[in-house]
Amino acid sequence: MPNIKSAIKRVDVTSKKTLENKMIKSQIATMSKKVKTLVANGEVESAKNLLPEVIALIDSACSKGVLHANNAARKVSKLTVLVNSAN
Repeated sequence: MPNIKSAIKRVDVTSKKTLENKMIKSQIATMSKKVKTLVANGEVESAKNLLPEVIALIDSACSKGVLHANNAARKVSKLTVLVNSAN
């Protein structure tokens, strides 16, 4: 545990940010899994309706620095291809 006041604050801030980032990543994973499940069950229209929400969530995480830009682009691309190829 750090003794210096600024280092103590850094530990607190880092732990809060880590929890926020983990929450956002978990939300992205959950929504992506919902889209994949809908496609697997043949509910393509529902997946198409949910896809823009997932893409917005991924773009938001990218702009906040939670995801790297290439990682976000890859996730969006894979989901889009999955939904489009399900037709």
